[in-house]
Amino acid sequence: MRWSWSRSVLLLTFILLPTPFAKALAQTPAGFAAQWNEVRGEYRSWLREYGIVGSSLVVLDRERVLTEEFAGQARLEKNQAVDRETIYHWASITKTMTAIAIMQLRDRGELRLDDSITDYLPELRAIHNPHGPMQAITLRHLLTHSAGLRNPTWPWGGDRPWHPFEPKEWSQLVAMLPYTEILFPPGSRFQYSNPGILFLGKVIEKVTGEDYEVYLDKNLFKPLEMYRSYFDTTPYHLLKHRAAGYYRENGKLRSAPFDPDTGVTVSNGGLNAPVPDMIRYLQFLLGNPRHQEQYDLVLKRSSLEEMLIPQLPLPPRSIPEQVGTHRRDSVGLSFLLEENTGFSLFGHYGEQAGFISQFQVSPATGTAYLVVFNTHGNPSAGEEGPGTTYRLARLLKEQILAKLFPLFR
Repeated sequence: MRWSWSRSVLLLTFILLPTPFAKALAQTPAGFAAQWNEVRGEYRSWLREYGIVGSSLVVLDRERVLTEEFAGQARLEKNQAVDRETIYHWASITKTMTAIAIMQLRDRGELRLDDSITDYLPELRAIHNPHGPMQAITLRHLLTHSAGLRNPTWPWGGDRPWHPFEPKEWSQLVAMLPYTEILFPPGSRFQYSNPGILFLGKVIEKVTGEDYEVYLDKNLFKPLEMYRSYFDTTPYHLLKHRAAGYYRENGKLRSAPFDPDTGVTVSNGGLNAPVPDMIRYLQFLLGNPRHQEQYDLVLKRSSLEEMLIPQLPLPPRSIPEQVGTHRRDSVGLSFLLEENTGFSLFGHYGEQAGFISQFQVSPATGTAYLVVFNTHGNPSAGEEGPGTTYRLARLLKEQILAKLFPLFR
């Protein structure tokens, strides 16, 4: 495998002063550069060890990028190196944006979080619910993954070449509803569910009269100046920047479907964006007082803080990010919360089409990081198997939380 590392970008940063990156390094706490060099060294070593084709890593605060790294190949077939323009698939990180859209509509008086889902999607009354009427399931239950729904969106395989990547039409899912069951009393516990967020996407469309993609573009992307973010298949003018996804299984590399269409499941995992756009999203989540008027056009700070209030504990090992049973994790309104390392963190992860991504935000230190890999390593070995990308992501997270975030206390 041929690797391309963006060392020239780092060298030019120091030569062509002043630049935003150089200014950021100048304003970081004492010891940051040395600690970052250690983290970066581990990161590069792990990318090679785990057979990652391409990856990007960014550490930022409310106002600037503190440091960033671009490594490897975006598309092997085109010998296309990863750079700042590379567009990744962010999968389930989309869920946090769907939740923000629901909170926007709540703040505008268009809906309430304790409304019944069947008020908006009466088709869901066909679901078998041994624990009571479907009318008892609320939008809040869906936001907190506590409605009792299963996780997979598409219950019949999906492992054959001729199978759809995801269901394309709402009518396909409606046809499945009589074969769907509520697995536990709604609100009683957490179980991660893709269909729950998909249903919230349909609520957004019912309330606004707009396609989900159009509503999010007008009410999230444009106000945050995320001008190259989009859903599903890539516009032609951006295709040259689109990364491909890969699976590494038992030492062998194979391509994932390139630039897939997530169909009706778009609100659950259809987001594509370059890293600079995702930086704007994370800085919105962190909150920069200089841009608060712009951010308030998207969502009031008090409403975002409401989304970060713990709603239910996460059972041990209920999401891929978790390891061990000593952790204290919970779910807010879509965001995943934790207090395990002396930091209160919120974030989310994504996995689809060969991509693994994660972000973590520390409000107390005013810092965040974002990492994405275009290689899902050894998925058949399970989440804990040696060489899985999830394990790499956890190792990297431990390094960042131990060596970088404490400098900003």
